[in-house]
Amino acid sequence: MKLGIDLGGTKIEIIALADDGSELLRRRVATPQNDYHETLRAIAGLVRYAEAELGQRGTLGVCTPGALSRATGLLKNSNSVALNGQPILQDLQALLQREVRLANDANCFALSEAKDGAAAGAPVVFGVILGTGVGGGIVVNGQLLTGPNAIAGEWGHNPLPWPEAHELPGPPCYCGKRGCIETFLSGPGMMLLYAQETGLSISPEQIVQRAEQGDEACQRSMHIYENRLARSLALVVNILDPDVIVLGGGMSNIGRLYANVPALWGQWVFSDRVDTKLAKNCHGDSSGVRGAAWL
Repeated sequence: MKLGIDLGGTKIEIIALADDGSELLRRRVATPQNDYHETLRAIAGLVRYAEAELGQRGTLGVCTPGALSRATGLLKNSNSVALNGQPILQDLQALLQREVRLANDANCFALSEAKDGAAAGAPVVFGVILGTGVGGGIVVNGQLLTGPNAIAGEWGHNPLPWPEAHELPGPPCYCGKRGCIETFLSGPGMMLLYAQETGLSISPEQIVQRAEQGDEACQRSMHIYENRLARSLALVVNILDPDVIVLGGGMSNIGRLYANVPALWGQWVFSDRVDTKLAKNCHGDSSGVRGAAWL
């Protein structure tokens, strides 16, 4: 039995999977706010509940915001700030008396979709999160690739490739640089694009809906967004050459991306033909917890 925990800012969810990936149990509780030790106890309580309910002990993976620092072993870059600077992996292993695998949400998403989702069976998978931020994860032959710096797949903090003059130097990014892919392709990035074009602020969902209804400004924003996404993914194809790129996050629900972006990216890919498939995720919001179980 494989247990997965998705540690979110508002809820902690557990899933139990059988070896074939079928779901045995799922439960969620509210995340204790600003209390690291109560968060640990909540995770342990869910694990003990699941094992008591199913009458067996499981392996355990945890999907976290942020990542473990290779320098210190402590959690970093978490938007749940009470977790930052904490030895969460060591503490969970001591509390639960077992090995625990831990990865960030983008890596868990990629692993979930590579194992039994939109990219099941593909040798090389690049999982993309397009949401409030932009993240990514890489799975090769069913194994998550993390790298010596624990940043494999972090494409969102590279500069927008093949930039046009008006795209330079680019919007400021929270990482301290300007013009990162994340600042262009996140949900807030699409809103900024529309605001630059019109002086107005509307949601990405409204931009997509109005584009479908023929609004010229929204259509222009969508064309620019698709061009930027195609350029950015072409860079990934040139470096990684994945079999499948799977999109997740709120922006993955824009159906037109799956036809329009592959129609564009060939002009930047260093090949006479692009066989990489662009796919929408299968598991949606469950990819994090399912990927944690597969760890």
